[in-house]
Amino acid sequence: MRSRLIIALAACVAIVVLAAGGAYVYFFSGLRSSPSALGLSVTPGPAATGTPNPATAGSLAGTWTVTTGSLAGYRVKELFVGETSKHEAVARTSTVSGRLTVSGDSSGYQVTAITFTAALTNLHSVDSVAGHNVTQRDSFISRQMNLQQFPDATFTASSASVPATSTSGPVDVTAAGKLTIHGVSKDVTATAKAQLAGGKIEIAGNLSIDMTDYGVSPPSVLFTTVDSQVTIEFDLFLTKTA
Repeated sequence: MRSRLIIALAACVAIVVLAAGGAYVYFFSGLRSSPSALGLSVTPGPAATGTPNPATAGSLAGTWTVTTGSLAGYRVKELFVGETSKHEAVARTSTVSGRLTVSGDSSGYQVTAITFTAALTNLHSVDSVAGHNVTQRDSFISRQMNLQQFPDATFTASSASVPATSTSGPVDVTAAGKLTIHGVSKDVTATAKAQLAGGKIEIAGNLSIDMTDYGVSPPSVLFTTVDSQVTIEFDLFLTKTA
């Protein structure tokens, strides 16, 4: 009887050890990857024959509204127990809205009334860790940020200057404004590149925040700790609507 009990206990220990080892491989495998940062699509060449070019047609002035193909999201470093290098968690949403107004002419444009909103409730993880369903992170983030009460992130800026060279290729754009997340608004500065592509304005860039500034504590769950520094990135396409 005693020998059978010892054998049973030994078997249980072996199962626990194997399970723990399996869990370690499952969650902390070095086979992991993250997509590149969002950026401009391939720089467009000369407009096709017969295709109006808004840069030369003098039609940039007006209201431009976010359209399909736009993305926004975040990337943040997380460290798994037993690992020495951090993994970059990345999540994105295509549910983005907003608009801006352009005035001026080819000698120089002024952009005003800038507002962009991303639906955080539709964020989904796009990085990968071998053997691990990273989408489980999304539900935890939803609870951590109380997205039922604060479902959106909104960036607003009163103005941004665009060089006259914007009609001939990508240009650097900087916009100082306010970012509202989790019911908290803070001053931020977004840096981006902008270009005209197929009759649309494309703007791609990022801004950096510390989640604690917005009343959000860095997640710390079993086997994983997360940095408080977050990079918010975006690639927006806008069409002229007025």
